[in-house]
Amino acid sequence: MRPIFLLAIIIFVEVYAFQAVRTFTTGWNEWTKQWVHIAYWSFPVLAAVLYLWAQQGPLHQPWKGVFLILRAIVVIAYLSKLLTVLFVFIDDVRRLTWKGAHWAGLVPEFDAGRSRFLNQLALLLGLTPFATLTYGITRRHDYQVRRVCIPIKGLHKGLEGLRIVQISDIHSGSFTDNHAVAAAIRLINAQVPDIVLFTGDLVNATADEALPFVPIFRKIRARYGVFSILGNHDYGDYHHWPNAEAKAANMRLLEHIHKRQLGWNLLRNEHQSVFINGAQLDIIGVDNYSALRRFQKYGDLAKAWQGTSGDLKILLSHDPTHWELQVLDYPDIAITFSGHTHGMQFGIDIPGWIKWSPAQYVYKQWAGLYQKDHQFLYVNRGLGYLAYPGRVGILPEITLVELTGDTTTPPTEEVLMTHYQR
Repeated sequence: MRPIFLLAIIIFVEVYAFQAVRTFTTGWNEWTKQWVHIAYWSFPVLAAVLYLWAQQGPLHQPWKGVFLILRAIVVIAYLSKLLTVLFVFIDDVRRLTWKGAHWAGLVPEFDAGRSRFLNQLALLLGLTPFATLTYGITRRHDYQVRRVCIPIKGLHKGLEGLRIVQISDIHSGSFTDNHAVAAAIRLINAQVPDIVLFTGDLVNATADEALPFVPIFRKIRARYGVFSILGNHDYGDYHHWPNAEAKAANMRLLEHIHKRQLGWNLLRNEHQSVFINGAQLDIIGVDNYSALRRFQKYGDLAKAWQGTSGDLKILLSHDPTHWELQVLDYPDIAITFSGHTHGMQFGIDIPGWIKWSPAQYVYKQWAGLYQKDHQFLYVNRGLGYLAYPGRVGILPEITLVELTGDTTTPPTEEVLMTHYQR
């Protein structure tokens, strides 16, 4: 029943939105008009082809990448057509109301010219998100390196100038281009990090999504190692498993990938001490813990923090809502590193000028650096993408954090470079 209902909606949207196209092309020469109409109707044909293609079973690279991109374009096209339909419907209501009033002798005859204007406006409003979101697909691998300088009160001299690179939200199940991913790893290593922190969501749903990228990810180099945690997507909670054992096996595989295949230090409600130039750095890592009801509360900060005694304590916690919910109650945790929001992969983000995204209506801290008293939170915008394979205004991020004991200068955040992947 649901497929029939969905098909009925698609047919309605197609036929209704086409009215705006027909009105818009009135007066054009026949050859141009036909090609515009063919282009319009190519999307339902493409949607049908993709549906039949998906029924053939799991896809593998490079066809998986082709399928995901084409599917995204079709979805974008239908979202845009829905916007067009809304304005065409408003125009139809206006026209019917006018005609009824004219039949009653209350108003003069209907002016068709004004109707054409509203149809043209409907098309423009529909084409704008289509063009923007389609262009965003081409920018999904345009990695941006951001440098953040954080002044820490009482910082041990041995940690002065420490270079920490943070990456987050890889979502390897969404990747379609190995060469582009490899470029990101080269950018990470080019920052010559002392420590690399990965703050969760290695996969979308299942651990095997990461396997094709293990040879790429394990090339990450850091003087004192790579430290990682799990994000809300890593637990397999968004996949239908045949039984509990299958889900447990998936988690074992994911842990094996982190610890053995990649050589990362996976922290699950625990901490690890690193000794640098006579200073002790405690790296605390917790499982996902969110203030929002729809996300998991697996983290145990008290357990992970217990026994820490370092000169500096930093925390890896995937969800930034954890910071105000619990972390601020631990004043000796100087910096919390989070991800999760992706900046919603859409917005305007120009340091020192404007930072806006729909994400800010869901998350109080959604991208960049935040401070309360002597504690800091940094929310990484994510390296990968989820659902929509693109980025509009909020580019994938590699963060270089540099520590300083000079508290006379405020913290800074700047874009070092953007690597345009073509």
